[in-house]
Amino acid sequence: MTPAPRRPLKGSGGKGRPPGGRPGGRRPGSGPGQGRPDRRSGPGPNTLGGDQIEGRRAVLALLEARARPVQRVAMAAELDPSEQLDRIEALCRRDHIPLEVIPKARLERIALTESHQGVLARARSLKPVPLEDLMVPELSVQPFLLVCDGLTDPHNLGSLLRSAEGAGVTGVVLPRHRSVRISPTVAKVAAGAIEHLRFCLVPGIPAALEQLGKAGIETVGLAGEAKRSLWATPLTDLPVALVIGSEEKGLAPLTRKRCSALASIPQVGSIESLNASVAGGIALFEVARQRTLG
Repeated sequence: MTPAPRRPLKGSGGKGRPPGGRPGGRRPGSGPGQGRPDRRSGPGPNTLGGDQIEGRRAVLALLEARARPVQRVAMAAELDPSEQLDRIEALCRRDHIPLEVIPKARLERIALTESHQGVLARARSLKPVPLEDLMVPELSVQPFLLVCDGLTDPHNLGSLLRSAEGAGVTGVVLPRHRSVRISPTVAKVAAGAIEHLRFCLVPGIPAALEQLGKAGIETVGLAGEAKRSLWATPLTDLPVALVIGSEEKGLAPLTRKRCSALASIPQVGSIESLNASVAGGIALFEVARQRTLG
């Protein structure tokens, strides 16, 4: 059976646009790198990114959170019926966000990932917060931070952010240089988690760890060769920052030195180490487990 086309949609008071038509006005997401996954110019040293969101769940989370302004949403014509798509349409109507139904080929040119699922949005970039804001309890909850030391794979960062949100992380610390930002791929893999996390950009991770340590936050670096098991590291009643190293080299030497403790995830198999996002996810939920039991 031939799938029914998406019905004509309205933006913020505009005329209905037939599926496959040529909506007027500026193209959503126009910019360098169209049609190439994450190959546009990256954000500047003081910006997080997150201005282009792709994928149904990520766009839906953006609209539901209402945490930042959304300029427009674009949807490919001739998509199969979907509750998620209906919900996206309803939220756009609710908040008077322009929604354009455009040919699939045009959306492919605009998209910056290969897994956009026929939907993307343009929104205000995420705004970083000062590190000091992450160091104080939030609604009587002790700080639980994720510190990323030089992650460069957007899939790893996206997976970590999804796990971080699920584990109850209260803030994420990223370095300004030599690290992936909140690219469309990160946002897609994170599946909406970026709308519920606070982010801080710091000049250097070692200096940030020193500052966290002076504030009484236990900084635990995840290192495969560490003698101490994470299971045996008591973190129940402590404000804690879990530090995850880069995919290739792990924790940088000075980062290791500045951590108050190093811990490993016990393994019984033959491989030497776990993927950064997998190890980070396991560690995040071990911290969450201890905090919940405490």
